[in-house]
Amino acid sequence: MPTQCSPALFDFAPVEGGRVVASFDGGAITSNAGALLLGATDRAINMVGRFAACFRDARMPERVEHDIATLVGQRVFGIALGHEDIVDHDQLRHDPVLAILAGKLAARRSTCAPLAGKSTLNRLEHAPAGAPGRYHRIGHDAAAIEAVFVDLFLEAHRKAPPRQIILDLDATDIPLHGHQEGRFFHGYYDAYCYLPLYVFCGRHLLAAKLRRAGIDASAGAVDEVARIVRQVRARWPRVRVLLRADSGFAREALMAWCEANRVDFLFGLARNARLVEEIAIELAWAEHEASRTGKPARRFRDFRWSTLDSWSRRRRVVGKAEWTRGEANPRFVVTSLKPAEADARTLYERLYCARGEMENRIKECQLDLFAGRASAATMRANQLRLWFASMAYVLLCALRRIGLAHTQFAEPTCGTLRLALLKIGAYVRRSVRRIKVAMASAHPFRDEFALAHARLAAAPAP
Repeated sequence: MPTQCSPALFDFAPVEGGRVVASFDGGAITSNAGALLLGATDRAINMVGRFAACFRDARMPERVEHDIATLVGQRVFGIALGHEDIVDHDQLRHDPVLAILAGKLAARRSTCAPLAGKSTLNRLEHAPAGAPGRYHRIGHDAAAIEAVFVDLFLEAHRKAPPRQIILDLDATDIPLHGHQEGRFFHGYYDAYCYLPLYVFCGRHLLAAKLRRAGIDASAGAVDEVARIVRQVRARWPRVRVLLRADSGFAREALMAWCEANRVDFLFGLARNARLVEEIAIELAWAEHEASRTGKPARRFRDFRWSTLDSWSRRRRVVGKAEWTRGEANPRFVVTSLKPAEADARTLYERLYCARGEMENRIKECQLDLFAGRASAATMRANQLRLWFASMAYVLLCALRRIGLAHTQFAEPTCGTLRLALLKIGAYVRRSVRRIKVAMASAHPFRDEFALAHARLAAAPAP
């Protein structure tokens, strides 16, 4: 039997003549008490249940201690709380609040913890494609997982479907520091990396597709957009869809698909000598105005244009003729929108430039929720890790949207939300009739916590 030792006392500087000591004998204490809000948010949108339904479990039921829903929820909640690595769960599996969220206060076997450790979660993430093997008996349906993201987006608008949605597309890099499957040295990022494709609608994440980096930025975009638009229009047949992206997506295949499927588009357009010549007069006027006022000047020109051989038709192009810091800064966009809907300046400054907000959403996923971690050997496992991080983002966005609307936490990033409302110290007391999570009385955002709880409790079931 292990020796029962008295906990060590740590002496610190006395205060007003009183001795200050500390020891690790507080009992069931957690630093994740705010995760109870995550559990309430999940009950409001049923995300973990739908995500878990996309997995196939070929394990022997009589030997299973942790079911798929527990494993999936544990991983998503862990990422939302800032624990990005599977190895972190060797300590988290004893966390009393996470056990409450899992609905499992104790394991059926005396030798097990209430939650899973790193080895079990590792088998969840590293299941190969195809039939289950001896050691990997959990698989997942990638198409079903992709559909869940769009379903959650659609259900966020249950009261009234929008008349128009804007889908923002962008590619970014996930640096690789090992010999992962599909790695490629990308000259623009000056590193070995993956090149995932993200699709957002405002704050809503609709797709996170892991791709090799040795491709064009728009590769696979037609398939992803077609899948999303088909699923959206099955629920909202009259909704208008506008696709927005930078110049890496201004490709004939994507624009032609949009034109054939009643989808509008607004893409950046890489400048060249022919395009710059089209706005030469506007650039000259902008230079004259800048030299006269000493401030940057810009003018716009609206014209029809086509490439020499890659485009199938002439399309509307808007050119921004800007003179700033003593030099020309021309920019161009191509669109299917008519001039009557938006003039050249409005189209560029208000519609196109707004796509920059998507980059903040990607930063939240990559930095706050660790979507940039791709240390597994296979692309399949790394794609699943990306989906786990993406689901954590969706969960936190739902918390902001449902529980924290019109508060100071309606707009801050996921990282700020975590520090303010999720990482709360608490003592967990368990009796026969109830479990009491006693949170810090001096917590500065207790009013926001109470409001979020009330709103989530009143949210209709999905």
